[in-house]
Amino acid sequence: MSKFCSNIVFYLKKEYTNQMLKKILLIICSFFLFSAISLAEKVIVFEFTEEEFKTLKVKKVKGKTTWSLKSNENGNFIKAEAEGKASGLGKEISIDLSKTPFINITWKVEKDLSGIVENSKKGHDYAARVFVIKKTGSTALSNRAINYVFSSNSPVNDSWPSPYTKKSIDYVLSTTKEDLNTWVTVKANVKEHFKKFHNLDVNELTGVAIMTDTDNSKLKAISYYQNIYFSSE
Repeated sequence: MSKFCSNIVFYLKKEYTNQMLKKILLIICSFFLFSAISLAEKVIVFEFTEEEFKTLKVKKVKGKTTWSLKSNENGNFIKAEAEGKASGLGKEISIDLSKTPFINITWKVEKDLSGIVENSKKGHDYAARVFVIKKTGSTALSNRAINYVFSSNSPVNDSWPSPYTKKSIDYVLSTTKEDLNTWVTVKANVKEHFKKFHNLDVNELTGVAIMTDTDNSKLKAISYYQNIYFSSE
């Protein structure tokens, strides 16, 4: 497409002196390029509607995180509050990673969990996290997961196995050391991460969940989730 546009502009420069025609063709080229970008594949995970919110599966770990549906100028979002509690909201969804390998997350942490050691059992809490899950056996314990987290203490791109199971990897996509009480949009290549951390060539995910938990640290966390989807680029 860019070669096509370059040829048009070259032709105009050679054959015409009318500046208006050049501008018109440049606008047309820009439209074509925008359309090509818009055609990039996208799979929405959560709709953030009242109807969907009522049907999301709650996974209790200890107590129950308080979940509520809110809205702002960018649409609906889910607010989570937890104090010494832990639960997740999830859904079974098939994601073709060969077509849409990138997860995109918009989230915010209002109250974080600074001072805890997140890769220890006593401090393994996150104000916000998004699990991507690949079913690899007959039980939930056999599943493999990447746990994308909004850390309260560690830098972006740090990672470690969960202190409870090596089948789940914690990967820092955002940190309150840089962005506290600020909406942040992040992206990660899930397919590459499953290969890197689990040595698995995963073409299809089987589930996605969000979780805000403070059951180990007994602290309080407040966070928000919005616009979670997979994309081709």
